[in-house]
Amino acid sequence: MKALLSRAPGGPETLELADAPDPVPAPGQVVVAVRACAINYPDVLIIEDKYQFKPPRPFAPGGEVAGIVDSVGDGVTGWQPGDRVIGMVGHGGLAEKVAVDAARLYRLPDGRDFAEGASLILTYATTIHALLDRGRLAAGQSLLVLGAAGGVGLAAIELGKAFGARVVAAVSSDEKAAAAMVAGADEAIVYPRAPFDRDQSKVLADRFKAAGGKAGFDVIYDPVGGDYAEPALRSIGWEGRYLVVGFPAGIPKLPLNLTLLKSCDVCGVFWGAFAARDPAANAAHVDHLFRLWADGRIGPRVTGRFPLADGGRAIAQIASRGAIGKLVVEV
Repeated sequence: MKALLSRAPGGPETLELADAPDPVPAPGQVVVAVRACAINYPDVLIIEDKYQFKPPRPFAPGGEVAGIVDSVGDGVTGWQPGDRVIGMVGHGGLAEKVAVDAARLYRLPDGRDFAEGASLILTYATTIHALLDRGRLAAGQSLLVLGAAGGVGLAAIELGKAFGARVVAAVSSDEKAAAAMVAGADEAIVYPRAPFDRDQSKVLADRFKAAGGKAGFDVIYDPVGGDYAEPALRSIGWEGRYLVVGFPAGIPKLPLNLTLLKSCDVCGVFWGAFAARDPAANAAHVDHLFRLWADGRIGPRVTGRFPLADGGRAIAQIASRGAIGKLVVEV
């Protein structure tokens, strides 16, 4: 089979389309013939050896796929060749075939294409866990979403609205603001590119505060980090919840006196560990997501499709923070 391989740490330009052995399913595994692999920020990190997990090389990046069951290993029930599936693989998805633990497969509904299916679980499951478990978001509350035009950002807008919140989207361009409003945001703020000096940080904090109103935001969803974090935290309300999701703009240092003054929580969001530690709770969230998807209340926005040979270009676009919605490699 063909696979887009990382042979040494480096950027997307170091990936090589090459032959690799076809996977054979171990007991409890299913081999999926990949039709689509969604690209996410962890793909940027994993090929540079900056992610929490460092697979042995050579390996293919790509953590979420959709495709067709090719073969099943011993002990697998409920799946058979020809089934349309979504699979969470961690890495290995940028290949023609990948072995997946059967427990990490979901059935792709009829009428949904593979690119949509590959784009659903990671962003939306991260976000529903963040908003409900960590953020305790409730109807009538307010939600500020940073990086709101990316995959997880648009998911946060849609889920925030589905749960009855007022949603303010913060983005870096007018084009991204338009995408956020189409996704259902009540208001969009266009912020400048970091880094910020002290005065610029205060100006942005004041804009966030104005959008949050006198009470401030109940929940702040931050998949960006960097110099955007402190201005956002300054707009949080009493006993608000600040959700730490990711750091493409850098790992921020927050002034903890703000957490005392607002009696607020800074909450880490690590969906992968949550799903492993509490699979029943994660399964309930995924069931909820499939119902919302069927009802048309959420839906991945696939804005770029790439052939396997150009998978590095998709990863580079994510790394530059230029993507709106989801980018997908089609195999």
